Amino acid sequence: MSSNSIQTVGIIGSGTMGNGIAQACATSGIRVVMVDIAQAALDKGLATVAASLDRLIKKEKLTAEGKAQALSLIRASTNYEDLKGAQLVIEAATENEGLKLKILQQLDALLAPEVIVATNTSSISITKLAAATKRADRFIGMHFFNPVPMMALVEIIRGLQTSDATHATVKALAEALGKTPITVKNAPGFVVNRILVPMINEAFFVLAEGLATAEDIDAGMKLGTNQPIGPLALADMIGLDVCLAVMNVYVEEYNDSKYRPCPLLKEMVAAGYLGRKTGRGVYTY
Repeated sequence: MSSNSIQTVGIIGSGTMGNGIAQACATSGIRVVMVDIAQAALDKGLATVAASLDRLIKKEKLTAEGKAQALSLIRASTNYEDLKGAQLVIEAATENEGLKLKILQQLDALLAPEVIVATNTSSISITKLAAATKRADRFIGMHFFNPVPMMALVEIIRGLQTSDATHATVKALAEALGKTPITVKNAPGFVVNRILVPMINEAFFVLAEGLATAEDIDAGMKLGTNQPIGPLALADMIGLDVCLAVMNVYVEEYNDSKYRPCPLLKEMVAAGYLGRKTGRGVYTY
């Protein structure tokens, strides 16, 4: 199966990642079937895509015809049966292992054996999820970055059982979406988050030790390493609870003290200072 044999992509989940992947597919001329349990969630997902396309029209990166064409390629449904026409299905549900396993087993029973199943997990073992299906060779990780329409990267994660043909098909699809794929072996955090989240954690240690103010730490990293946003402001965007959860996974999985979460990060999460979403994190919003 090559990328041009993928004409329809199924997506499970119409949240931030699901609707972003749907938009990326539709604007590249690939049909999408987006499935979620609630019609309200689907409506919200479609509205998000429409608003995102409107912003592209404002920036003159898309025409009104282009928007209509893209939206016409997205079919929203609450019925898993509608995924049967897809050659690839991407699971983009909430980051919860039990939920993902349940969805993947449901998909595995429904889809024809040649259909590839991908997961957009950012932290759960691809090998472990693959083993829950009867198509471990046709199972792979496709880790998109938020916001999906803007971010050029896709991490393609091979489980122990993923076949070369599956990897080649999914890599070609990522390229067809205008993304740059990097290939990663299955390990907690993959490449980007494995490096990024400990950097954020270290910034919390620097803050906690009183070495510099939050503003100066962020200014230092922005101006000294050319990052578009400092690590503490980025933590507020990601959510401090998410950063802490990721560090806890690394401690548990790698059994290495270098991943010890900063006590200040733990304290702030305990206080409910989770970042932008609560109006207060390292900074106040």
